[in-house]
Amino acid sequence: MPIRASSSLVKAAGLLAVVVLFGTMGYVELEHWSWFDSFYMTIMTITTVGNGEPQPLNLAGKWLSIGVVVFGFAALTYTVLRLMAYMVEGRLETVFASAGQRRRVSKMENHYILCGYGRVGREIANAFKDGGTPFVVIDINEDSLRRASTEGCTVVHGDAAESETLRTAGVERARGLVAAVDSDEKNIYVTLSARVLNPRLFIIARANWDNAEEKLRLAGANRIISPYAIGGRRMASLAVRPTAIEFVDTVLSARDAELLLEDFSVSAESKSRGKTISELVPESSEMIVLALKRDGRMTLRPPRETRLEQGDEIVVAGPPEDMRSLEAVV
Repeated sequence: MPIRASSSLVKAAGLLAVVVLFGTMGYVELEHWSWFDSFYMTIMTITTVGNGEPQPLNLAGKWLSIGVVVFGFAALTYTVLRLMAYMVEGRLETVFASAGQRRRVSKMENHYILCGYGRVGREIANAFKDGGTPFVVIDINEDSLRRASTEGCTVVHGDAAESETLRTAGVERARGLVAAVDSDEKNIYVTLSARVLNPRLFIIARANWDNAEEKLRLAGANRIISPYAIGGRRMASLAVRPTAIEFVDTVLSARDAELLLEDFSVSAESKSRGKTISELVPESSEMIVLALKRDGRMTLRPPRETRLEQGDEIVVAGPPEDMRSLEAVV
């Protein structure tokens, strides 16, 4: 959705401003009036209100007034007509809505940026909303953005491969980015631009063809997902082990009110740094530490006396209330 007024409206307003400036300066030079009196006379003349002159006009001032009336009234009429057309077409409301969206984005931190709001992007957005995850949608297609905005998403119009668009979406403050455009070439450019702007950003990129995965990895993607490959494997898994897949769906779905599966990273400022797993998750807790990832190696059901270090990542399953408490600590 456009975030700037149309060029014709801007030109009309600019022409009116030039006439006002020319008239004001003309009265100052020809009549030796103050700037305010000159500006007042110019506005009265353009709008044809005719409240009278601050002081009597000489011959040059009268000729100036004739010029201001002719050109000023024409510029004013054209500007008003363009403004009315803009309002009738509904674009003025869009401009204000876009400004509100930009203000919301400017206040966001540790959010996710979703590039592309097609069929895949829409499912990702629904998952973010179910989990209460803050995110911004970037798309160049106005219809897609209009649908995203209607469905409650914060949106930014523009090409996600351009640095300025990513900055508008707060890429320097973002926690992660999902490149879900249906073009591998576009996802490569998006990934590369985002990685340059934020080297710490966690980037997940969509790959439609196998030969795109290596290029996305070189561009800086942390994870590469092929919807078609995952869809095929999932269908096969459902056919062979439906109960196991149903369990995984249950713990991964944020809609479930009884059990959640989350991963937590131990940062330098984390209160959990130096604590053992048993201190973090006592025996009495309903939470279960399923895995520990350290230096790229994954350990299943790590010993409870293991002390957590900076950079560790743990995978935990448990009730939502306990998970929120754990998140505050980790």
